[in-house]
Amino acid sequence: MVTDTEKNYQEWIKKAEEDLISLESLLKHKDGAPSTACFLAQQAAEKFLKALLVYNNQELEKIHDLIKLSNELGSSFPDIKEIQNDLATISRYYIETRYPGDYPEFTWEECLLALGITQKIRSFVLEKID
Repeated sequence: MVTDTEKNYQEWIKKAEEDLISLESLLKHKDGAPSTACFLAQQAAEKFLKALLVYNNQELEKIHDLIKLSNELGSSFPDIKEIQNDLATISRYYIETRYPGDYPEFTWEECLLALGITQKIRSFVLEKID
């Protein structure tokens, strides 16, 4: 029997996987904006971390800061510190990709790096859940 907690964290993982699929498609076809691909990387990482929070029966805040989410997970999963720099790298894509301003132009190479980071975060989370 599937518990509510299990169903909820699985839904977060499913949504994160959808973002990853879209990110990979953008990278493959390059028929969209690199900024959108970077945003999808941040979104997927955020959803993977939120899945781990739900899995661990921790309170789920409506925040987008990957560092803050990882800090909330830190007491239960101290090795999350190992991906802290990666989280900081893609955390900025939540704002910088969505609003005009004095932000650098995004490149496909940066998107590829963001994909690698997100896949690393995915592996971290799935390892804890399995």
